[in-house]
Amino acid sequence: MSSSNSYNFCSSLSLRGPLAVFLAIVFLVVVQRNAPAIDLTDQSGKTIHVERPFTRIISLYGAHTENLVRLGLDKEIIGRTGDDDYPPAIVQIPEFSDKDDPEKFIAARPDLVLIRPMIETSHPELFAKLQQAGITIVSLQPTTVDQMYAYWRNLGQLTGTADKAEAMIREFQTGLAEIRERFADIPAAKRPKVFFESIHAKMRTFSPDSITLFSLESAGGINIASDAPPRHATNIAEYGKEQILSHANDIDVFIAQTGRMNRVDKSTLMEEPGFQAIKAVHDGRVYLIDEKLVSRPTMRLLLGIRQLCEMLYPSAGQTGNH
Repeated sequence: MSSSNSYNFCSSLSLRGPLAVFLAIVFLVVVQRNAPAIDLTDQSGKTIHVERPFTRIISLYGAHTENLVRLGLDKEIIGRTGDDDYPPAIVQIPEFSDKDDPEKFIAARPDLVLIRPMIETSHPELFAKLQQAGITIVSLQPTTVDQMYAYWRNLGQLTGTADKAEAMIREFQTGLAEIRERFADIPAAKRPKVFFESIHAKMRTFSPDSITLFSLESAGGINIASDAPPRHATNIAEYGKEQILSHANDIDVFIAQTGRMNRVDKSTLMEEPGFQAIKAVHDGRVYLIDEKLVSRPTMRLLLGIRQLCEMLYPSAGQTGNH
């Protein structure tokens, strides 16, 4: 068909409304999913050569699963962990675990298994066997916000959704700017000082460069434990009760993440021996927040930051939901 005939053919379709829209969407998807081959380096240092987008993906980390869905890849996910529950529809996808036999993975015929460094370190034999079977293994887990943007871009490159990944970044940055605008006129010296607990049993907080403390600072809080040393290059940092209590008069707000890492309730925090000396405990400004909203590198960080902002500035009113 000549280019002239092609033009006339497409022009005639424009009169058919829904059909033209459908074909336009198909065309855009095909163009994006046929992106040129690229190389990227994962967190383990491996270079992954991406000839074409991966389309049968097993995700062994909830953030990977959530971000893939956000990129419109619901149907490309053929496996997820038993802990993945967001968005709710993904619970229908078959469950996989790093404790499963390699045969279970191989039988599902994935072309990509997405993991994170902790899993790869714990089960090297499993992933070696999957690689021997021709399955690509990619290990990703950002610990800072700049790394999070790069991580979203990597997911877009792996799946042929680079444009959507860039849109995610723009949307996140726009939402972030809107939240920060709420306290922009408040000098840093007058913003609430916060202790953000990561693990109550060991009195730990978060690494100063972590996504969680980025969330706190983006909500207008000042981290009281900025001197906390990171633990084993993770986002968790050592602190201890003695150091917490040394700041007792300065802690305006005490926040603890809750979830698998920190199964704690408010009464436990309020009744912890010695904590009655903490200003935030005395004033009743002790709050809990879902760890998935402040520690996972997903778009729901915006929801977590909004919730933190409401805790820190309750008189400012509702900050809305994402």
